[in-house]
Amino acid sequence: MDDRAALMFDINAIITRARSVEFPGSTTAEASVAQLIVRNLSDDLVDALKQRAAKRKHSAEQEHREILQAALRGPKRRHLADVLAAIPNVGEDSDFERDQTDERS
Repeated sequence: MDDRAALMFDINAIITRARSVEFPGSTTAEASVAQLIVRNLSDDLVDALKQRAAKRKHSAEQEHREILQAALRGPKRRHLADVLAAIPNVGEDSDFERDQTDERS
């Protein structure tokens, strides 16, 4: 089962913000820690998460964070101008001219 399919399960999630922890030199936004509790997961899904985490030498919690980040944030989209600028120069326009072989004008 892939990551996105795993997130499609019917889950009941509770998200809370804990602001009681203060770190020296940090702002309130940096000090807040989000907590996610996911309920009603099948045992085989939990086992798959643990196996995937073990293969990558991560904790199940770290693996869960990375799956959520990849699914929800995904790769950043590039601007069209950047994509076009990255196309290599492969020749002159005349190199790509096509000879008309039928009787159309």
